[in-house]
Amino acid sequence: MPNEERREMRTNRDRLVMLSVVGEVTNPTVRPGGYRITHDGRPVVLPGVGGISYNLRVGDPAVGWVADHAEPGVSLRNLAKDKEYLPDTNYGLNYLACVGNEARVISGDAKGARGVVTGKHGGIEHVLVDFDPEVLEKLQIGDKVQIKAFGVGLKLLDFPQVVVMNLDPGLLEKLPLSEEDGALVVGVTHEIPAAIMGSGLGADTCYRGDYDIQLFDQQTVERYGLSDLRLGDLVAILDTDHSYGRVYKQGALSIGVVVHCDCVSAGHGPGVTTLFTCSQPGGLRYQLDPRANLTDILGLRG
Repeated sequence: MPNEERREMRTNRDRLVMLSVVGEVTNPTVRPGGYRITHDGRPVVLPGVGGISYNLRVGDPAVGWVADHAEPGVSLRNLAKDKEYLPDTNYGLNYLACVGNEARVISGDAKGARGVVTGKHGGIEHVLVDFDPEVLEKLQIGDKVQIKAFGVGLKLLDFPQVVVMNLDPGLLEKLPLSEEDGALVVGVTHEIPAAIMGSGLGADTCYRGDYDIQLFDQQTVERYGLSDLRLGDLVAILDTDHSYGRVYKQGALSIGVVVHCDCVSAGHGPGVTTLFTCSQPGGLRYQLDPRANLTDILGLRG
């Protein structure tokens, strides 16, 4: 571990605004025709994104499921329309909701049940929420879930070189963080080389969506130990800057959380929602820690 002990993290938390955002439990989606073409040219039909996943939660493997882009827990989307002002209110849900935010069911048989935001999935623009299994049994498609959106604009006052995004201040206080030589050090389960990052590259913002880890090169998977990636893992993406979108930059570092499972399509794989990024070499560092997963950090499985 770094030489210096963790100290109290000074932030601008007391100046942030907490807002309510709402999403509806979505239907699972299937592409027209049903088929996906794998990276090696095979047509397959697989479950994909959306819906309620009864046997897939944060903490489970992100690799090896008979599925494509599978999302853990419950997938939310805001379906309301305001044609005069905001044609797609789902953007508000996706930009403002942060990993670690409290979620509460506000309709249906599970009304009153509470969960936690665990990530955002780009392209389909879903916000993902973890609930206990007994809550999943009561939920149904179309139920509404309200999130206390809190964290946009969060700053680390002692580490101005580090940009924070998609992160609830309460979760920040629980993460494996320390300081070393003026740099913020974050515990992660894996390091990921920029060379295998795929879908999401070039996006103009990282305040929503995710960035996919391609797992099609077995040599790289073995070298970095990526076959045991889990949903909810904190991971370090090397040589990438996410300050104003996703770009390759030597010496930069971005750290995020694995939010959905692996994929068969070229350019895709387990997705990562960004939590920290730093364009300055050495300003943000990481320490390998096998416990750096949301299930352990938040005690999601008791």
